[in-house]
Amino acid sequence: MIEKIKKIIKRIIPDKIFIKIIFKKRMGYKLDLKNPKSYNEKLQWLKLYDRNPEYSKLVDKYEVRKYIELVIGEEYLIPLIGVYNSYNEIDFDKLPKEFVIKATHTSGDVIIIKDKDEINHEKLKKTIEKWLKTNYFYINREWPYKNVKPRIIIEKYMVDESNIELKDYKFFCFNGNPKYLFIASGRNNKKELTFDYYDIKLNKLDLSQKYPNSDKVISKINNYEKMIEISKQLSEKIPHVRVDLYNINGKIYFGELTFFHFSGMEPFKPKYWDEKFGEQIKL
Repeated sequence: MIEKIKKIIKRIIPDKIFIKIIFKKRMGYKLDLKNPKSYNEKLQWLKLYDRNPEYSKLVDKYEVRKYIELVIGEEYLIPLIGVYNSYNEIDFDKLPKEFVIKATHTSGDVIIIKDKDEINHEKLKKTIEKWLKTNYFYINREWPYKNVKPRIIIEKYMVDESNIELKDYKFFCFNGNPKYLFIASGRNNKKELTFDYYDIKLNKLDLSQKYPNSDKVISKINNYEKMIEISKQLSEKIPHVRVDLYNINGKIYFGELTFFHFSGMEPFKPKYWDEKFGEQIKL
């Protein structure tokens, strides 16, 4: 009962007040919306004041496929197996042995199935039903998610040249201009997950956020210029969006568009990078 009351209170708090409270708690300093300078501050400003209805389609993992097909072509889409409104709609007998399950209306809700014969259906159904009841907007007030239809998609399971994982190449773009990126590796084990940040010329940055850096330094990436071009196309006329791509055995695939990296509530280490990134966002 107490948790239900907390949930109701959390939902009725106005967006600006809610964001200010959560920002101070997580970042340790007061949010300045009148004269935001840091990257994290500016993301909060964008949450409140850049509410383009098209963004809701771009964060919807099913609907965004139409945008990708239109702008860069369907060949950049990971093959879709199906889209479902409920767990009971999924016919597991018709699915391949391995696949990936995602929520269309949230961020980070992903389950990799490597052998469908080993699925604990009771546990999986409970997880998916919880996803479908979630309105991701109310967690950190990321506006684009507010009116996204809750659904489940199943995509083809993919791995890169490592044959064990799928590295992410995530480009920070500002009005169609990619300036920075980070490479996420070791996703199969959270204890091994690393984020390595680079400028667009592939100079590694002395920067970390939430996850540690690896000891690797990458100076060359296959199809890198093509990934930059795709990032430009997908982020054109958007003040800021992160374009996430995969590079699988020489072929580029679209991952997702992320408008609020870590929801704008994760400290940069060292702190000066927060303002350096923030300088790129023109409000």
